This record gives sequence, C-alpha cells and structure tokens, in this order.
Amino acid sequence: MDVEFLGGAREVGRSAILVDDSLLLDYGLLTADPPRYPIREPEPDAVVVSHGHLDHVGAVPALLKGNRRPPIHWTPPTADLARVLARDTLKLHGNSPLCPFSEEHVARLGEVEVRHGYGEPFSVAEGVDGGGYEVTLLNAGHVPGSAHVLVDDGDTRLLYTGDFHTDDQRLVSGTTARPDADVVICESTYADVTHEERAAVEARWADRVRTTIWEGGTVVAPAFAIGRTQELMLVAAANDLSPYVDGMGKEVTRLLRRHPEFLRDPEALRRAKGAARFVTGRDGRRERIAGDNALVITTSGMLAGGPVRSYLPAIRANPTNAVTLTGYQVEGTPGRELQERGRMELNGRVRPVSARIDSFDFSAHADRGGLESFLDDYRDARVLVNHGDRCEAFAEDLRADGFDASAPVLGERMEL
Repeated sequence: MDVEFLGGAREVGRSAILVDDSLLLDYGLLTADPPRYPIREPEPDAVVVSHGHLDHVGAVPALLKGNRRPPIHWTPPTADLARVLARDTLKLHGNSPLCPFSEEHVARLGEVEVRHGYGEPFSVAEGVDGGGYEVTLLNAGHVPGSAHVLVDDGDTRLLYTGDFHTDDQRLVSGTTARPDADVVICESTYADVTHEERAAVEARWADRVRTTIWEGGTVVAPAFAIGRTQELMLVAAANDLSPYVDGMGKEVTRLLRRHPEFLRDPEALRRAKGAARFVTGRDGRRERIAGDNALVITTSGMLAGGPVRSYLPAIRANPTNAVTLTGYQVEGTPGRELQERGRMELNGRVRPVSARIDSFDFSAHADRGGLESFLDDYRDARVLVNHGDRCEAFAEDLRADGFDASAPVLGERMEL
C-alpha cells in the first residue's frame, strides 16, 4: 500500500489522500481568497469521505466530470451535508474558475453514492480478494456522521482518523473507536492547545451573552453551519437564551434532525430549535435584529461571507456590542484578521471594530491531550501527522516519545 498527499499535509484544509492511485480519502477545499483545491484531480476507482465539512468534502463533485463515476462512500448525514455545501459553493463561485464543478456534477452524486452506518465493513475497488479494500467507518465524535476510515487491503490496515474529538459535546459523543491498525494518518489541528473544560467555556460564553444583552448590546456569534451552529443552539437553550439563528445553519439543523441516530440527544436539539428564532432574511430584518439587544448565531464561522457580513457593519462601532468567535480562524480569513487586529474588511474598506471581540474554544477537535490519548493505543503503528499548522513539530514530539512518526509534505508519496 502507498499513499499520496494531495492536500491537508502541513496545512488545515483541502484534505485529500490517494491510496494506491485507486482509493481517494476525502477531497476538500481550503477556505481562502481565492479558495484552494487539492494539487491535482485524480481519477480514483472509489472515494470515501470522512465527514461533511468543506475542507474534506468540498471538491468531491469535481471527481464526476466527463465519464468518471467512481462510487462515493459516506454516512447518511455526510451525504446530505455534501450537497448543501456544494450548492453553497456554486452560489458563491459557480460559473467561474474558482469552482471546479457545476450543478450537473452535484446532481451526479445521486448516481454514485453509497451510504453506510458505523461499524459496517464494505468492499471497494473489487474488495480485498480482487486487489481492492475492505473499509469500515467508525464514529469520530467530530460532527454528526463524521467517521474514522479504516482501510484494509489484506496486508496493511490503514486508519485515517479524519477530524475527531475524544470528549463529548452536546451534539455528538466523543470517539471511543480504537481499531487495530498498522498505519495511522492522524489529524493535528490542535496539537499545541489544551482545551479549557467545556463546561467552563459554555459558562463564560453564556455569561458574556447575558451581560452584553443586559447592558443593551447585541451579540453576534459567527458559527460554522455544520456542527457549531447546532452546538451553540444547544448551549443557549441550556442557559435559557433564545437566539436568532441565521444562514446555512438553519437548513443544516433541519437536515441533522432527520438523522437522530447520529445525534447524542435528538430531543435536546428539538427543544433548542423550538427556543430559537430562525431569521427569514427579508429586507431590513437583519438590520432591525442587530439593534434588538439579542444573541445572533449566524454563518459564516470565519466571517468570509454569509449573513454575518450584514450584522457586523451594524454592530461594529458600538463597544457595548460583542462578537464571540467560537471556532478556529484560518490564517488569511477575515475572522483571523478580526481576532488578531480588531479590524476587518467591510464593504470594500478595512474598518476598526469597536465592539468587544472574545474568543471561545468550542472546538470539535481533540486537543493535545486528546490526540496523545488516542495515539497511545498505536505505539506500535506508524503515525503520519497531517491536517495542522504544526504537523512537523507534533511529529517530532511523538518521535521523542517513542513513536515512529513523521509529517508528510504536500505532494509526497510514500510506501507503507
């Protein structure tokens, strides 16, 4: 077995790993201006997608150009989320060089997709007996439908972790899967971070929201549509807060409720949706809500687009207002600019933001301790570190701890 890193090596975004020129694991994009895609378009015999986030699934429809029809394997939530994300990408960049697929390619997903539950082995590329693989998806505890991908060719067992979390969130339970593997390709997004206790994060966030509203301000909480919006809705409901919810997160919430078996507490999400007020986006409504002394949970999580771009100009100049950043801000995004410099581009001009800016670690990724506890079961395996800003440093630390660990570079091909 050999693997080639077409994306996600020593970077966060555009994950794409090609096994034996035959099996493609993920095919995402990197959120930037302009968006960045894997370094080449392969022609695999089959595709397995770990979960429904842009950086893992965002470019998958591009694999269906011409006569190419590789089967695409994923969980039911990931299948539905992939379509939501693809249509949003088309809305933003369709019919331009910034988008490598069309609505026709998105429609073709229905011709080739195969949906799987957790722990159900399936054959790809004619199976082990035909020179292919047996694949199993296991709960990764990241977002609903997220999966570790275990690939077995009869000689080597490769575990691609995808994105994962070892701790419980309100939306999903943390991963407990530790299948036997000879090689582990492990994400490392938060390899240099120790997460604050989630209960403490939730309490601080709820207190910031309540205090700001009591003082007469509005809180804008930019949130990823998939996972983070629903997590914040659950936290808000648990703290008797009734947020406005805007953007793609509304559609995703409805979608996820159709897959209760992939949720930790489907009833809690039902109650949280009932307590929230979904914004229609009618003319002038967002401007009115911005002055409503309320909590607004809205996309996009990195401030690169979406309704948040309507709310921020309305609240930025008043220091009584607040912006609560609740997710990782990739370098080069407006969210990182706001987080580090207290300013951002709005309506063509870089403007200072006087509203209070607070960051809260609601990460759905394992932190340093979580990564180490997960990998502790793989001390006899080869570990390839990817999907992080400090892959090389984390691999070096693992080697010092006795692991056979390295951090592949973009475009590298290696034999396992």
